[in-house]
Amino acid sequence: MKKAIENILSKPANPGMVGNGFRVFNYIPRGGISQRRISPFLLLDFNAEHDFGPSEHVRGVDAHPHKGFETVTIAYKGSVAHHDSAGNTGIIRPGDVQWMTAGSGILHKEYHEETFSRTGGAFEMVQLWVNLPKIDKSVPPHYQTLTADRMGKLVLSEDGGVVNVIAGEAEGVKGPADTYTPVNLFDIRLAAGGEFTARISPDHNTALLVINGDVLVNDTKVAEHSFVLFKNEGEEIAIKAGNESVVLLLSGEPINEPVVSYGPFVMNTEEEIKQAILDYNLGKFGHLD
Repeated sequence: MKKAIENILSKPANPGMVGNGFRVFNYIPRGGISQRRISPFLLLDFNAEHDFGPSEHVRGVDAHPHKGFETVTIAYKGSVAHHDSAGNTGIIRPGDVQWMTAGSGILHKEYHEETFSRTGGAFEMVQLWVNLPKIDKSVPPHYQTLTADRMGKLVLSEDGGVVNVIAGEAEGVKGPADTYTPVNLFDIRLAAGGEFTARISPDHNTALLVINGDVLVNDTKVAEHSFVLFKNEGEEIAIKAGNESVVLLLSGEPINEPVVSYGPFVMNTEEEIKQAILDYNLGKFGHLD
């Protein structure tokens, strides 16, 4: 049985700037799609393709805190560098994913990789926030650097394209990401006319974002940069590309716990938020220049 579409959101009218290096359109939470409705996902920002131009100054977001959830950064075009208060550093390039578990609290900064900053060029990425259940909100912060060559690869028949499985499983192909609750995250690259049918538990909250191209989703035409929310019934999502297309499909088992958020902190109670702010102000998240 096919999953029925609950809502289709077009691209927001105007982007917002995160720092000076990320020109993003926000899809979660938006248009009635609350954090509870799409749990365990808290936020989805999409930097649609944009040429920032060459710069001698590195663009990005300066040091800032996170606590109680995970950030997932998917690079499509351009290069993103990061650095955190635990001494971790790295670069993700097209096809790579950075999966950061903020857990008990961390400071980090994200910015255009230096060589890319100097040359400029097309930049395209997604950042997704994934909630942690109460029992895991105080785990030590850590990173998973998921390079393109580590992704699960589901090659579609008749040269239809490839599904890069970041997390979860598609037709027996598993992704490399370790997750705290059941999550599927599929980077779907379809050739013109290519088709892929995903089978997702009806218990999962499920959505997709058309990164590039135009597709049919369960026989409904969905335009480029549109976001589709599915009802929690049925299992099949049939995607067919009218032209060469890239689609991000996400699903997850809901975390049925209270969500209390304040900026970069996501906890279960107001008291925990107050404690997170106090811990940050006391320097317990470490230090980062």
